[in-house]
Amino acid sequence: MTQDIPEVALTINGKTIKVDLDDAKLPSAIEDNAFISGGYPYDKKLSRKKYEEELEVLQLELGKMQAWLQETGERVVIVFEGRDAAGKGGTINAFRQYLNPRHAKVVALSKPSDTEHGQWYFQRYTTHLPTAGEMVMFDRSWYNRAGVEPVMGFCSPEQHKHFLKEAPQFEDMIVEDGIHFFKFWLNVGQEMQLKRFHDRRQNPLKAWKLSPIDIKALSKWDDYTNARNSMLAATHTHHAPWIIVRSNDKRRARLNAIKHFLLRLDYPGKNTKAIGEIDPLIIGSGPGFLNELGA
Repeated sequence: MTQDIPEVALTINGKTIKVDLDDAKLPSAIEDNAFISGGYPYDKKLSRKKYEEELEVLQLELGKMQAWLQETGERVVIVFEGRDAAGKGGTINAFRQYLNPRHAKVVALSKPSDTEHGQWYFQRYTTHLPTAGEMVMFDRSWYNRAGVEPVMGFCSPEQHKHFLKEAPQFEDMIVEDGIHFFKFWLNVGQEMQLKRFHDRRQNPLKAWKLSPIDIKALSKWDDYTNARNSMLAATHTHHAPWIIVRSNDKRRARLNAIKHFLLRLDYPGKNTKAIGEIDPLIIGSGPGFLNELGA
């Protein structure tokens, strides 16, 4: 049984649009502009055929990379962040689909327990960092304290401020210990986010993905934007840069995220030509890239 969802009034491009996610039909202003929302540079999806062909090549390279991890004891951490429905889970699945799951782990933590509330904020995450030969992917991470927690009032302004100061220090320790560390921010347009919420609401198999927090977030787009910008400004560092991936097209987002990852690791048998180049319209580094996009 899904929760009741009230009609939501959103301001998009200066216009107020009323949206009822229980209505099978989205307003045309949302439906027609979803794909190009947020200034997305393409007007249609990458074809499935081209996507599947490129993904197969990249997944073969990921297999080589994992063999290298296990042979050498190297360790990898990837943090996937972004607004709700930005495509984090699907991107993680594309990375992990043909890897040995014993050594390629996904961490998606629920809300902290009473005990965890009393601990150092990063403590519950440190227990999931990789051992020798492992790759760990965080589906959301300690950056909850930079986004959902301050926006929804789950932490105090002082805790938020302290986190933004402490996170780069925490990540510096991860990198200094020799872990290969990556941070991806998947950036989705407002109309596309709403379309994906609507798709979830209308599909009984996906309805579980739409949480009460997601519903509340619908009217807090600008608050999340401000929180994101503060996070990027404070935590985009030389040792742990944020890689921005425009994700209105999930196929292009997945391919470019994997390419970026592979191109920055030196493993035996690496086929750089097969990996190909990343698309500079889809992927970039830090707040400067978002500023260029006006996103």
